Amino acid sequence: MADAIADVVERGVHDRIFSGAAWSVGDAGGPIARGFAGARCRGGSPVGEDALWDLASVTKPIVALTVMALVERGALSLTDSLGALLPGYGTSPDKAGLTVSQLLTHTSGLPGATPLWRTHHTREDLLAAIRDTPLPAPPGTRVEYSSQGFILLGLVAEAVGAKPLDALVRELVTDPAGMRATTFTPDPDRAVSTEECAWRGRLVTGQVHDENAVVLGEPAGHAGLFAPLADLERLARTLLTGRLLRPETHALMTAARTDGLNLRRGLGWQGRDEVGSPVGTGPGPRSYGHTGFTGTSLWIDPDAGRAMVLLTNRVHPTRTATGIERVRREFHELAMQRHR
Repeated sequence: MADAIADVVERGVHDRIFSGAAWSVGDAGGPIARGFAGARCRGGSPVGEDALWDLASVTKPIVALTVMALVERGALSLTDSLGALLPGYGTSPDKAGLTVSQLLTHTSGLPGATPLWRTHHTREDLLAAIRDTPLPAPPGTRVEYSSQGFILLGLVAEAVGAKPLDALVRELVTDPAGMRATTFTPDPDRAVSTEECAWRGRLVTGQVHDENAVVLGEPAGHAGLFAPLADLERLARTLLTGRLLRPETHALMTAARTDGLNLRRGLGWQGRDEVGSPVGTGPGPRSYGHTGFTGTSLWIDPDAGRAMVLLTNRVHPTRTATGIERVRREFHELAMQRHR
């Protein structure tokens, strides 16, 4: 397995899908196979244990774990509404009734793939646009992957937790999981480069790749965490052993909640879709995880007792590179071969 995965990842570097990658396959006891390939940027230093990867949307389930920890502590309920939780939403005709559960499952009706940063250049303007733009779909009718919902969840966590989001993530998730190097403010000397960004006029290294997060200017619920491979391995092991949340909360969070709709989602987690899953057909039907735009993924198969981490910078030097879909599928299918 390890040699086959290493070949897939090295081929991704050779084919210029990404300049660098780190990967791991493990079980409840920790990693059983892992490796590194390539460099932090084209022509740069090799990636290794200390490399910090822009997790992109793999930030979302970590923030969701923070939200669920607040639910466990009684500070929040999945049925609580935005109108009751956030100032300014109580009078919103279409968003006051949106629930925490709908935000976590991407069934709120909030739009996806919306480059608000292009027309809203300050934190205040961008947040106002999320609040004031009418919903394009009624809540509960479909799954539409939306970073806006997780931006709002970050604000909800801060409101009920009475602390900044980065402090809550650290207190409730990363410190308990032993993820000591995971951060919203990475050391640029350790960060893996992402895109040669025309908007910023430079190669992005040590700053979140997501432009909406840049405009927000503070830790956000949808993107912005950086972590080394070892920290994602620690999180994966924690998820397999169920030590971060109470068993009933963990089961609630990872179960599919949108069967009958267009995509399978849990509370902050992607499920394995029957058609078009980014991880292919290797992981089982109860598996769950998340992918990130920069080329990252974390995936857990509880029935096989298997955890899989793949970290790349597939947006380097440009987001137009193709091939990450193939690499992801091959990686996850090889990682599961012994358990089919």
